[in-house]
Amino acid sequence: MITTKNVLHSTIHDTPVGPLTLVASDRGLRAITFPRDSGRIRLTGRPHRNAEQPWLTLATRQLDEYFNGTRTTFDVPLDVEGTRFQLAAWRELAAIPFGTTVSYGHQARQLGSPTAARALGAANRANPVCIIVPCHRVIGADGSLTGFAGGLERKRFLIDHEVAVLARAGG
Repeated sequence: MITTKNVLHSTIHDTPVGPLTLVASDRGLRAITFPRDSGRIRLTGRPHRNAEQPWLTLATRQLDEYFNGTRTTFDVPLDVEGTRFQLAAWRELAAIPFGTTVSYGHQARQLGSPTAARALGAANRANPVCIIVPCHRVIGADGSLTGFAGGLERKRFLIDHEVAVLARAGG
């Protein structure tokens, strides 16, 4: 008998940054990946297509609201897997305000590990729920765009999108 504990569900959702594959367990959203993003995120189980799964429905609605400029924070439950360090790095990513960017060094200092900027870069690269946990908001110390699973063009689009949403809102 198959239990629902480890069953993964997936859907592909079209967005302004291209189609995203969303994966959820029965506990929450597990992953968001870009095309040709294979191997970066390891899933424990093989997802089956189920666009009606509640966490996937919620995540796609919230992503649509984000791209429409009516959502600046996400509250879809997450069920991510990672090391203790990765989970701490991802919590720190989630604290970066909408429309702002920080450097890897700043993120490392916020985490209490000022010499861990490179390790944070690796943890950010492994972030399984991009956009919702906004790794695109972390840039180089000199202001340059650096690594992003979806590519630097998508990273620039996301940063510019957030700045434009804030400008329209008068913030």
